[in-house]
Amino acid sequence: MTNGIRVRAAAQLVPDETDVDRPLYVFSYRIRLTNEGGEAATLESRHWIIVDANGERRDVRGPGVVGQFPRLDPGESFEYTSRCPLATSWGTMEGSYRFRRPDGAAFDVVVGRFFLAQTAPPIVQQMNA
Repeated sequence: MTNGIRVRAAAQLVPDETDVDRPLYVFSYRIRLTNEGGEAATLESRHWIIVDANGERRDVRGPGVVGQFPRLDPGESFEYTSRCPLATSWGTMEGSYRFRRPDGAAFDVVVGRFFLAQTAPPIVQQMNA
């Protein structure tokens, strides 16, 4: 949690989109953002650091998430699902979200490292744990 914004993340392999002969491993990940603080905040951008099993690092930056810029009032949550392709059978993701308060103050919310792994339990189990 950073500045009242809690981040939960979970990932799982998408077998139908994975082709081990290429090699291409596609992982689906779900993020839940919850405002547990006392002030509203709007998500403006994201920064992901993706590292595959070979140590190859990729930085991904962009506006919003899945084409949206959710505003979270106190007590509200926003959840979305996206995908991450890798050339290896496992990797990690971590990063941050840039949020802005109604008074214009910006802050970064840290997303702790989570694993993209074939052996991960289904996302639903992970998010409800």
